[in-house]
Amino acid sequence: MVKEKKVIYYSDELNDEFAGVSKPDIDIAEDFVFINKNILWRILSFIAYRIIMKPFAFIYCKLKLRLKVVDNTTKKMKGGCFLYCNHTLLAGDAFIPNVLRYFKKVYVIVNPENIASKGTKNFILMNGAIPIPKALKPFKNFLKAIERRLLEGNMITIYPEAHIWPYYTKIRHFKSVSFKFPVKFNAPVFVSTTTFQKKKFGKRPRVTVYLEGPFYADKNLSAKQATDMLCEKVYKTMLKNSKNSTYEHIIYKKGDNK
Repeated sequence: MVKEKKVIYYSDELNDEFAGVSKPDIDIAEDFVFINKNILWRILSFIAYRIIMKPFAFIYCKLKLRLKVVDNTTKKMKGGCFLYCNHTLLAGDAFIPNVLRYFKKVYVIVNPENIASKGTKNFILMNGAIPIPKALKPFKNFLKAIERRLLEGNMITIYPEAHIWPYYTKIRHFKSVSFKFPVKFNAPVFVSTTTFQKKKFGKRPRVTVYLEGPFYADKNLSAKQATDMLCEKVYKTMLKNSKNSTYEHIIYKKGDNK
């Protein structure tokens, strides 16, 4: 007997969240440390990231996701850059960027709720999470941290869809606000699109990621126009590559199940 596929009903493409994890809504305090210079922290951070997380990410992606990468970039992701990805996996979205750029540390801009738990906060921060604040003062320090990481030659990952829709095969519309960063720092943008294909064995699909870029903001435009244009380029690139999904593990329908 063939088991019916799971169906998820949604109403708001921009704001609905299906991660299945409830997190408190918090903000970042003014004295939040974005770049921790404490020697013990740095040692523990090296262990957490280089010895634990990086190898585990590689193994998870190869064995669990059966990850395949189709690299259509015109040049490799060297130096400081941004990576924009569609948000379709739980652990996978945390691990895949680290496989795409294995020998450098990969940072990811996250909502503050991701570090709300005291039990996992430090481990998540050590593994490259940069929480984005709402208040002006910590936001200035946040921008300084982004600039520092770019100057160090690191990649900063952003999920412009903001909310996780597991195994979603299409691209949701997203706001242009997160594209202000590459415009401000004149940094190259790469696009990673996660797609799904049926495996010979097992219920969950295999994952193929399509990489494209670099894209740059148009310096001849105003900051607002350049931001919107860069957003549109990334969206169209994701939309094009999402058509390589050939299997729906979960079906999404607009409306309710009544």
